[in-house]
Amino acid sequence: MIEDPVPPVSQQTPDPRDPAAKVREFPTTSGVYLMKDAAANVIYVGKAKNLRNRASSYFSKEAANDPRIKDWMPLVRDVDYIETSDAIQAVFTEARMIKDLRPKFNKDLKDDKTFPYLQIRTREEFPRVEITRKPRRKGVRLYGPFTSTKPLRIAVDVLQRLLQFRTCTLDIKSGEDRWKWFRPCLLHSIRRCTGPCNFRVSRDDYRAQIKKLIFILEGKTAKLVRRMEKQMHAAADELNFEKARRIRDEITAVQKLDMRGDAAKDVQPEVFPIDPKKGLVGLRKVLGLESTPRTIEGMDIAHLSGQDTVASLVSFLDGIPFKPGYRRFKIKSVAGVDDFASMREVVTRRFRRLRDEDEVFPDILLIDGGKGQLNAAVEAFQALGITPPCLISLAKQEEEIFRPGVEESIKLSRHSAALRLLQYVRDESHRFAQHYHHMLRRKRFTDD
Repeated sequence: MIEDPVPPVSQQTPDPRDPAAKVREFPTTSGVYLMKDAAANVIYVGKAKNLRNRASSYFSKEAANDPRIKDWMPLVRDVDYIETSDAIQAVFTEARMIKDLRPKFNKDLKDDKTFPYLQIRTREEFPRVEITRKPRRKGVRLYGPFTSTKPLRIAVDVLQRLLQFRTCTLDIKSGEDRWKWFRPCLLHSIRRCTGPCNFRVSRDDYRAQIKKLIFILEGKTAKLVRRMEKQMHAAADELNFEKARRIRDEITAVQKLDMRGDAAKDVQPEVFPIDPKKGLVGLRKVLGLESTPRTIEGMDIAHLSGQDTVASLVSFLDGIPFKPGYRRFKIKSVAGVDDFASMREVVTRRFRRLRDEDEVFPDILLIDGGKGQLNAAVEAFQALGITPPCLISLAKQEEEIFRPGVEESIKLSRHSAALRLLQYVRDESHRFAQHYHHMLRRKRFTDD
């Protein structure tokens, strides 16, 4: 029995249920909703703090006269959703899906524009602080990506007034005499910078300023907010309402510093491109392979809508996604939620077919998860009496690589090309399973 490749959108069959009724069954958690037309094409993607409320609003009487949606809402024949851990993740998931799917009626986020970061160049003697969409990989402390640029700029402005760090592009080095005669810019005159460009602050004192900034960026904002609230109330008591409003807006901006992703986990491919050849060579060395691998397959288990359990298979050729090789499985033999048993089933089904049809195994099989998922895959190969390919798993918490029969995990640098390639495969398999990445192009699951 052959697994079907992903068919084109035109072959899909939309959900027969009325979408207006379907959205009333959506969860009240955060996530992304997907509007589809009669051919099951995704025509609009949106984010929500409360999926049920937001998606339901499109089918209200008021929405029928909304000029932003009234032209395309009559085309909607089905609605799906993807739950996220919080509203921040919903922002990033929405952006990723719009870039991938390019829905007809989404006007924003289709270009190459990325979310901004706050970067501190810690290897410089007098570290500069920057807002950037093109962060460095090394020698920096990176915060973000942030969901919005404007409140980030306001927050940095507030913090600069408080801590007086530099935001200029000067390459200041204490061993160069020219800085002794350098004239500081206006920011020093208005007490927004301590003037390291003219050595008006010592290296140690300046770095102490940066440590305070890092302390705030890592979540210790309560003391600063209390101080600003006192200033706001004092301004209001003096009837200086314009100043009070400004401080109120600044407090909101500082509090939004937490509205950001994790630079290590929420990687934007447009910002940090992966060198596939370098990653494959790295995997050969790290895993002790005789030759550089060419084919990698990744597997993940997902629970869709809290009901059906499915598994995904993604295929990479020479470090690049090979979409015709993608497969999706509906788990048949497992009652309830059991990731380990589900992994045993999908590995069994996949490699039994490859064996019976005398097809080539991948060079590397990557399982999403830790030792438990890896052991389940090993058990499947043992039951089949098959010698597996290079079999590994990647645990998301610490990004550890596990191998069968080896107690100690492999921990690579976050900047390692080999690790980043494995993360790419793992994240792609995760999206394909749990985020409906390719389920949007078909309705039926792959069965043996």
